[in-house]
Amino acid sequence: MSNPQVETVTTGADKAKLAFAVVLLVAGLAAYYLLAQQGALAQWGALLVLLAAAVGAFLTSEAGKALIAYGQDSVKEVRKVVWPSHKEARQMTGYVMAFVVIMALMLWVSDKTLEWVIYDLILGWKR
Repeated sequence: MSNPQVETVTTGADKAKLAFAVVLLVAGLAAYYLLAQQGALAQWGALLVLLAAAVGAFLTSEAGKALIAYGQDSVKEVRKVVWPSHKEARQMTGYVMAFVVIMALMLWVSDKTLEWVIYDLILGWKR
């Protein structure tokens, strides 16, 4: 990551941007419900426009810029990953499936053995 130290300094303007984004979000939701009589196009149009404005206001704040930077750093890290080939992925999937089947058989055998010991030998219940 590019920023090992995190400093949180919020200015009044930054808080105002975040508050404005919240107000736009609430206004979008309110407009959606208040415009029910106008039709679906007006409802969804108002909601999407105000939601886009809220996202825009959020992205101009320091928190939004930090989110964008985090996303860019994440993309850089994903590009560094060495992905397995198709053959390797198939082989590993086969190994996992074989392990699951073997484990299921072992658990079934242990369950049936304990059932036999407890019910037949100790308690003497015959089914």
